[in-house]
Amino acid sequence: MDAKLKEAMNEQIRNEFYSAYMYLAMAAYCESVNLPGFSHWLKVQAREEQDHGMKIFSFLIDTGVRVKLLAIDQPPAEFESATDVFEQVLKHEKKITALINKLYNLAVEANDTASMVMLQWFVTEQVEEEKNAARILSMLKMVRPDSAGMIMLDRELGKREG
Repeated sequence: MDAKLKEAMNEQIRNEFYSAYMYLAMAAYCESVNLPGFSHWLKVQAREEQDHGMKIFSFLIDTGVRVKLLAIDQPPAEFESATDVFEQVLKHEKKITALINKLYNLAVEANDTASMVMLQWFVTEQVEEEKNAARILSMLKMVRPDSAGMIMLDRELGKREG
């Protein structure tokens, strides 16, 4: 595997696990403000991000590339509101999308077909990730924080399977 692509793949493993860590911090905040449904949704999302990191980890192992795990930064722990949480979720997912696109472009430059095929899954996944975050943020902006609508949204997010 091309050296730049290998380095970027290892970096992306860290990014995916940071995402999981960040979503757990957000889940803890939501628990602290009595939004267990939001917390549940974010914990499911954290597990999904761990799976994403492991998908890249396994791909590197399967292709004979040495995995180098990098340090994970501490995520923020304080948020202003559930709306603030999901504004940050959407911003973060857009950042991850840009990183995945960069990885894909590195694979194209290196003419690494196997990496391109694996990364195509992530490209498609990021469309869904951004859509889900934007949808929840849009709904949050339609309800007052102290309204029955917020309780209903919390219950709806608590139904997420995973």
